[in-house]
Amino acid sequence: MFFAGKTLFQIQNKKSGIHGTGAYAAQSIAAKRKIGSLAGAVISKKEARKKAATKESIAVVELWNGKAIDASLKSNALKYINHSCRPNTYMRTINFHVEFYSLRPIKKGDELTCNYGDTHHAGTKKCTCGAVGCKGFI
Repeated sequence: MFFAGKTLFQIQNKKSGIHGTGAYAAQSIAAKRKIGSLAGAVISKKEARKKAATKESIAVVELWNGKAIDASLKSNALKYINHSCRPNTYMRTINFHVEFYSLRPIKKGDELTCNYGDTHHAGTKKCTCGAVGCKGFI
């Protein structure tokens, strides 16, 4: 099963100073606005963890119901939102949807970032967000 997420604001993907490719606001976004929902395939959490163990970089969000959204398949621009210890967006999961909302006003050209919270890295991956007060790991 695939979810064709959509973006409600213009997003550009380009090289990131945090990690690989990033998602950047191509227009200003006011605070507390829904930015869009992540597109991807629904897979089992077991399959997601297996994928995470074999790849350096993945785009997977685990859900509450034993499933996960694999954004490496049929995804959209939101797949490239990188982690930050001082993010400008937050993620909300509803059923099989992964939505992103702005925490504060975001200026055109700003990289969109999200605190991933608990991940399959379990604190073993070095954080490269560069934010003031960075925890140093994901």
